Amino acid sequence: MEIKVLATKGCANCHAFYEAVLKAVAELQLDATVTKVDDIIGILSYGLSRIPGLVVDGKIIHYGSYLSLKEIKELLKKQTSSSDGLD
Repeated sequence: MEIKVLATKGCANCHAFYEAVLKAVAELQLDATVTKVDDIIGILSYGLSRIPGLVVDGKIIHYGSYLSLKEIKELLKKQTSSSDGLD
């Protein structure tokens, strides 16, 4: 699983969101690579005008607001269950 957090440098909420995503991945013991996309060109390439954004395997699954750790974990669980062929 490839996870990207779209966030600009200097955005405190974006940094907290990135840290929460890292924690969620660790707690869920996901086999995932998490990267932070913090350059404006990279963020705009996803068509987002509001950050932070969360992208899983190339699909934007959330953007525009901070999520709690619990909410992030729920989103990531949905992504893993939809990608394992159980749908």
